[in-house]
Amino acid sequence: MSTADTLQNTCNAVGCGKPAKLQCPMCVKLELRNPSFFCSQDCFKLSWAQHKPVHQVNDPKATYNPFPTYKFTGSIRPVYPLSPRREVPADIPRPDYASSARGSSRMEESYGNAQIQCMTPDEIEKMRHVCRLGREVLDVAARAVRVGVTTDEIDRAVHEATIERKAYPSPLNYYLFPKSVCISVNEVVCHGIPDQRKLEDGDIVNIDISLYKDGFHTDLNKTYFVGKVDDGAKKLVKTTRECLQRAIDMVKPGVRYRDLGAAIESHARANGFSVVRTYCGHGVGKMFHSAPNIPHYAKNKAIGIMKPGHVFTIEPMINEGSYHDQTWKDDWTVVTVDGKRSAQFEHSILVTEDGHEVLTRRLSDSPKSQLKGL
Repeated sequence: MSTADTLQNTCNAVGCGKPAKLQCPMCVKLELRNPSFFCSQDCFKLSWAQHKPVHQVNDPKATYNPFPTYKFTGSIRPVYPLSPRREVPADIPRPDYASSARGSSRMEESYGNAQIQCMTPDEIEKMRHVCRLGREVLDVAARAVRVGVTTDEIDRAVHEATIERKAYPSPLNYYLFPKSVCISVNEVVCHGIPDQRKLEDGDIVNIDISLYKDGFHTDLNKTYFVGKVDDGAKKLVKTTRECLQRAIDMVKPGVRYRDLGAAIESHARANGFSVVRTYCGHGVGKMFHSAPNIPHYAKNKAIGIMKPGHVFTIEPMINEGSYHDQTWKDDWTVVTVDGKRSAQFEHSILVTEDGHEVLTRRLSDSPKSQLKGL
């Protein structure tokens, strides 16, 4: 393997992410535009089966599927190469995992999910501010959605809008996630990695925005229509947004977190859909993810009762078919097991003395909703 002049690259082995200076010799020989780097011979050998399809492409500008032997459940495929990691200016404060070799948060691992934090008035004001910024960035992303745009181009727009606001894109390096936003298309349930795939007419695309500023994270997402979508997509997306709203309407002091799931699942099932069980809403604030855990399905065993000062997300993932999911070999992209579509909406919510406040609500200049009445 060849040795690069600097250590600014990261290992291409799935789940590694360590600094790397060893280049694949075949990539060098073929003069590929984006050669792969590895931190060691071991990582190179372990990754060879996934990496070697790159060499079958003679055009250095061509794209490829990094997992050619994987049995995909639907029509969506990863389109590599991924663009280089986007830089965050040094003067922007970072969360504790931003420079971690494992991408792990010491704060999250120390606190765990045992205690729900009540925010002080000063902390709530900081949350309001970062949540408004998050909404602004989501609106920037929404304006970029159109047929022919790659998800990587949307990632660039999100990244630039985030650093313009002197904020850090929370997904970047979180447990080694390589991009600044999660973008999930059609059968992708969540955690889609932005790549070179172009959005197509009839797609539905979820954009999940998270920012970190002044010591606090925000988290919100929305599913958009690309071009002209079919009636099935409209019903799925509309029902998903209604599921979120039914849960939000319940939020006030004294409500059990476990009760939200029943409201969500009953509405989803009434419309012929299922609720993903693997992923939950969560506390958000000083930590990207914290207590409480908020399942979106009925008869769950979530712990906790809402109190003023609690801030958390509700983010139901609703599927056309089975609620079961599986994960691609990139260790991030979650898809439906039957290849049918999935939609999601998310808000960050504050429990107030007499009800709730949606911290990530639409702004007066947010793009017009694609759903009538929502």
